[in-house]
Amino acid sequence: MLKGKTPLIVAIVLGIVAGFVAWNAIRKKENDVRKGWNLIPVVVAAVDIAEGQVVTFDMVSQRSVPEQFVTSSVVKPDSANYVVNQKVLVPVQAGDPLLWSQFETTKAAERLSTKVQKKARAITIDAGKSTSVGGWVRPNDHVDLIGTFKDPQTNENVAVTLLQNVIVLATGKITGTTNVNLIPESQRDYNNVSLLVIPEEAEILVLAQELGSLTMSLRNEDDVDTLEERGRATINTLLSGERTRVLQAKRFNTIQVIRGTASESKPTPGGQ
Repeated sequence: MLKGKTPLIVAIVLGIVAGFVAWNAIRKKENDVRKGWNLIPVVVAAVDIAEGQVVTFDMVSQRSVPEQFVTSSVVKPDSANYVVNQKVLVPVQAGDPLLWSQFETTKAAERLSTKVQKKARAITIDAGKSTSVGGWVRPNDHVDLIGTFKDPQTNENVAVTLLQNVIVLATGKITGTTNVNLIPESQRDYNNVSLLVIPEEAEILVLAQELGSLTMSLRNEDDVDTLEERGRATINTLLSGERTRVLQAKRFNTIQVIRGTASESKPTPGGQ
């Protein structure tokens, strides 16, 4: 009896499978149609705003628009305070979403010279991502400057710590007081860094850039200690490994080892 019903059972199973496949296809189609139509709140002009007019809180409002129309250039509600008291560069009609590109990107009165202390100097050095800690160096950070040159006596490459605990004034055109929210993300990258030094140090950096390359190492802003004897590494340092072993022991006794949320202070080289 069961053998005669086999074709019917197979047909039922195939029908269930086909129905499941069709259901999945319909759901996928629905999701594709809905994708990008989730509503996202953005800041819009509540009234017509003329070119050059200063925006106030009563000139802006909030409206939800489909997600697919919201890019990083659109001002979100949590950033509205950054555009208030700013001048618009172009006229904006009531109901139009506000864009970062419609505002002045920096303070008109911002000048780097005002951030240079008396008796000090600002000097700019080339700084790609490989020489600025992957681009993590920011204004007001503290860095050491390491120079790589060819020793004229031995004709071998040498790396020397030139300056220690130097304050970063600016990365590209961005300073510590620049409102980066008004700058498009594509313009936040930089290829040079301005540092706060004394005149004699400026001379060292100018010559160092002519003779070799400079690399920054980032330090904690509360770490203001400097080494009496500056670091120096040569090819022999790399090959012999003697200095590396000494420095490894020093590193174990200096740097805290962090695992997850717990930390162990000053482990010994042979400790567990």
